[in-house]
Amino acid sequence: MKKLLSVLLMLALLGTLVVPFAVAEELEPITLTVFRGDPGDQPSDDNKIYKLIEEKFGVTFEFEFLAGDLDEKLGLMIAGEDYPDLFDGGNSADLIISNGALINLLDYINPEDTPRLWAHIEPQKARLIEKDEDGNDVLYIIPNYGLTDGDQIVNEVNGPAFFIQKQVLAWAGYPEIHTLNEYFDLIEKFLDENPTNADGTPYTGFDILCEDWRHFCLINPVQHLMGRPNDGEVLIDVSTDDYHTETFIDKPYAKAYYKKLNEEFHKGLISKDTFVMNYDQYIAQLSSGTVLGMFDQTWDFGNATAALKDAKMDENTYVALGLVYDPEYVDGREIEEHYVNGSLPNVRRGFGISVNCKCPERIVAMWEEMLSEEWQLIFNWGIEGEDYYVEDGRLLMTEEQYNQRNDNTWKLANRALAFWESSPKKQGWIMDGEYAGNAWDPANQPEIVLGLMNDYDKEFLGHYGYSKFADFVNPPIELAPYGEAWQIDYTPVDVEHQDFLDIQDKDLPELIMCDPEEFDAKWDAFVEEITPSATAFGDYMQKAVLAEVAKVLG
Repeated sequence: MKKLLSVLLMLALLGTLVVPFAVAEELEPITLTVFRGDPGDQPSDDNKIYKLIEEKFGVTFEFEFLAGDLDEKLGLMIAGEDYPDLFDGGNSADLIISNGALINLLDYINPEDTPRLWAHIEPQKARLIEKDEDGNDVLYIIPNYGLTDGDQIVNEVNGPAFFIQKQVLAWAGYPEIHTLNEYFDLIEKFLDENPTNADGTPYTGFDILCEDWRHFCLINPVQHLMGRPNDGEVLIDVSTDDYHTETFIDKPYAKAYYKKLNEEFHKGLISKDTFVMNYDQYIAQLSSGTVLGMFDQTWDFGNATAALKDAKMDENTYVALGLVYDPEYVDGREIEEHYVNGSLPNVRRGFGISVNCKCPERIVAMWEEMLSEEWQLIFNWGIEGEDYYVEDGRLLMTEEQYNQRNDNTWKLANRALAFWESSPKKQGWIMDGEYAGNAWDPANQPEIVLGLMNDYDKEFLGHYGYSKFADFVNPPIELAPYGEAWQIDYTPVDVEHQDFLDIQDKDLPELIMCDPEEFDAKWDAFVEEITPSATAFGDYMQKAVLAEVAKVLG
């Protein structure tokens, strides 16, 4: 293994694309099986980036994307020990880790043999490297996102928010919307005057995705309305010495949100269908341009955004709003919103290498070379002259080159997203070399953010006096020492945590749809039912948060 790595790495340091990849001719061609814990589309057979990978590394891929329930799928794979070579368990990665499906990457990654990979993880070692049952250092997954070079770049909200169609804000004269009541009042008024689109199709005021692990669209809004970034299913007071941690779903301040949804449901803004929609149906509804608002995370509905842009329905794309509770819901307090957190490594998210893989050295060597500037440019920007051009040291795109990146068919033939999205990658700014000062992601390149923005969005932002869509929310706050609590391993309280989630999945839709006169009684019954599992989970999370703080702060 070390001989192969040394050859590849020594050649890579020569600084060219041609020489190191000549080694591929000496390696046996292999096909890596790959599982992604998200739905997706197979890349085109003639995809130019996968062809380049095959040419240079002797590697091809056989992709499987999630269809159906993630935990059920992973459970079947675990039961049969039927693991792919590259394994992305999505938001249930803890399942495959705790069941021994992944190798320890530290057996292959070190400063001498894999200097790029080591430099990539080294600044966040305290968050990334864990201890196994025997007290040994382990790293099962190198985060697919969040290991950032230089300052954090926030041109748009990529995480959680309440979203609203741009046409709704334009219709109302471009108002500032900051609270829950302002948001729903605006959607109500728009629907009163515009019940259907120009084709006569009725608008839906507010959608709620409840399927599988994406039920965060149903559960998570409360913590954000209370002024905190995403900590999963707990609310943490970072101003206290003990980082006071509690489940929020069973608290009086959560009741205010679901009572508001109950009111909106009975006004006709929310459809019963939303509680039984699967993810594909949800994306189809958003792609139609008939859903005015929802709570979600930007990355979760990217396919819908791309479809709307492809159809030139820019007015139906969404703005992320950082809503908070109106003072009447929280004893008169004024809450400051903090939806965007400091830069966060996406711990336990991305590819691990399974114990069934017969060539982990090959994969690690490939990742090592792919962290070079040359390959990161290929994955992020594409091929120079085809997908971008360089002028005075700046990486730039024509309008046509930029717009094609939003075309799903083009992406399947010209980008390696199914592999790259789950692999180690550089983010932020290119910090050295020929292209220092450019952004790794074209969407963050200053000349592109506004220069190639479509005319509709430029005009829309102009009405607010903003230069980017992130201006609708507050700047990132400082990341707490524990990171974000959703990254904490829940395995020790798996049973209690699952019961905690199952009760919410069952009861919250019923609360939203019930007779308003029955809401208070049903809420009390919900709190009584969930209290045992909420208490067990909350107590565990309090201890786990403090343990994470101690690990990071020393």
